[in-house]
Amino acid sequence: MSRPRPLVPRGDPADSVRVVGEFGVIARVLARSGTATAAEVGPGDDAAVLRTPDRRVVVTVDVLVEGRHFRRDWSSAEDVGHKAAAANLADVAAMGATTTALVVGLACPPDTLTSWLEGVAAGLAAECAPLGAAVVGGDTVAAAPDSAGVVLSVTALGDLDGRAPVLRSGARPGDVVALAGRLGWSAAGFAVLRRGFSSPLAVVSAHRRPTPPYAAGPAAADAGATAMCDVSDGLVADARHIATDSGVVIDLDRAALERACLEPVGPLQQVASALGTDPMAWVLSGGEDHALLATFPASASLPDGWTVVGTVRAGNGKPGVRVSGEDAETALHGVGARTAGHVHFG
Repeated sequence: MSRPRPLVPRGDPADSVRVVGEFGVIARVLARSGTATAAEVGPGDDAAVLRTPDRRVVVTVDVLVEGRHFRRDWSSAEDVGHKAAAANLADVAAMGATTTALVVGLACPPDTLTSWLEGVAAGLAAECAPLGAAVVGGDTVAAAPDSAGVVLSVTALGDLDGRAPVLRSGARPGDVVALAGRLGWSAAGFAVLRRGFSSPLAVVSAHRRPTPPYAAGPAAADAGATAMCDVSDGLVADARHIATDSGVVIDLDRAALERACLEPVGPLQQVASALGTDPMAWVLSGGEDHALLATFPASASLPDGWTVVGTVRAGNGKPGVRVSGEDAETALHGVGARTAGHVHFG
């Protein structure tokens, strides 16, 4: 005797999560998720099993909320997947490690299209694939009826490959401060999108899909980096984490930052000129590019992709950030930046 077909709620699209069901959604998403080289047991059981040759596991988690971290009218599903992965892969890289796997928690309204979730899965997989990583598990749940949209919680697992982790607390007076990756591009893209435009495509794409320098993290650890973090909230804000945890002053060199981030002249300056903005405001306070910031002994040979942008000075009980010797808040005010970076719950 055949089972009766489930009733489809009136108005629900046939591709919605409510109609397809939890296990149907999981099957479709996993088909797009790729394979993690470190996985001994992948998705499908109560938990995944990963090989850990280093005998230590780097763990980090990031939560993306629709309307705050992404908008579906600005970004494709694949863009959201790329961005969700990048935020976590950059954190692992900032410890001097390489990502091996992701697990993803998803809360979404029941009318969410499974084709959109498949796109997110494809974006996650594409961002992870060059590192040999992939989604190896997770959980799905219906969002509350009054929910504003989709929430993605992504946990990344990484391997140090025998290295000591690079912490925020290791910077010492006399070290140099160096940067890998770009700054200000995502903030410029956000400024463009917020005004209803979609070009220049270079900065818009940078906001939709950050391009962190993943390999630069392990390379910095191998070169003797004393402290490191990824720039997710803004250069001054994240440099302050290193300064506070290390008890030092991070003195950023404005001229060096201009050379590293604004030369040659490109789309960042083009957008700034059109909007009447100083591009250094985005360089100093713009987040979500996920560049890496690190300190190295002055005698160290910096790996390819790293550029010196400052020095570490003694904190004398007052750790903080300066820009060419000037108080960071004064420097930020001078370029028109309202804050040092993103303020959670602000």
